[in-house]
Amino acid sequence: MITHATPAEACTGSALGLLFRQARDAMWARMERELAAAGHELNFSQFITLKRLSAGPAGVTDLARAADLNPGAMTRLLDKLEARGILARVADPTDRRAVHIHLTDAGIAMWRDIDQCGQRVRARALRGMDEAARAQLTRLVEQVRDNLLSED
Repeated sequence: MITHATPAEACTGSALGLLFRQARDAMWARMERELAAAGHELNFSQFITLKRLSAGPAGVTDLARAADLNPGAMTRLLDKLEARGILARVADPTDRRAVHIHLTDAGIAMWRDIDQCGQRVRARALRGMDEAARAQLTRLVEQVRDNLLSED
């Protein structure tokens, strides 16, 4: 059973933090179910990695930051995706320490399909909200994030 906070409880630190966590967890779980239903064995971190790579090649550090993983965990994730033929690592010809990761043709084809999964999850999450409410929700959550990240 889902319980809703009263207006007085809604913005207490613990209630607000819990609400954000519940929303995040529900979105991740829904995304993983959507991916599984479409026949893709991917977790949310793998989805985020492919999403980032769909914009172009990236390094391990950038991908780890996008997926909120440490570099070691990202390396293991990349190993699994590379073994499946979804991505490839290419050495930087100007810096032998650097590696660029990009989607293979199979990875691009997979991205096109799983992007549809992401769109369905977003549509479900925002169901019942008009464009103004969606824009306001985004602005408010960005403001909360920015307030918490600021140093003042």
